[in-house]
Amino acid sequence: MILKFAHWSKSLLNLTTHATLNKHVILNHKAEPPRAGLGRCKVWLISLLIAFNFIFVEDYSVAKENYKPTHYKQYILIELQDFTEAYCLIDLYTAESRLNPKARNGSHYGIPQGRSKYLSRVDGTKQIDWGIKYNLNRYGSMCAALNHYKIKGWH
Repeated sequence: MILKFAHWSKSLLNLTTHATLNKHVILNHKAEPPRAGLGRCKVWLISLLIAFNFIFVEDYSVAKENYKPTHYKQYILIELQDFTEAYCLIDLYTAESRLNPKARNGSHYGIPQGRSKYLSRVDGTKQIDWGIKYNLNRYGSMCAALNHYKIKGWH
């Protein structure tokens, strides 16, 4: 029994000595300045990437080409022969594609942003003709199509 107690007390003494020595070692270290952590580096990197995108990357959401939207506006006025309906259609197509016949949004093509592959192969005036027929069949008028677009966000 005395042997067990002696062994236990010796172990306890070693543990206490070890803890005391570690305490002195820890207290004798000089304080170091805080380092920039990995999180701070990530924040800087992401900020630089965002700034780079805004400065150097072009907007490819609508295909750039030397097209004249005024020609398409005139064509719409001639085809519809109604100022109110023409201006409704111009507003609708300006919001949809900026009157760009090369515009594409996923599987939607051209000035009217229709889901027909045909629109990707024809010129702007044929796209407008297609869009007028579509709007007349589906909504009854160009202004009704514009109102639907304003409410739902699509036509």
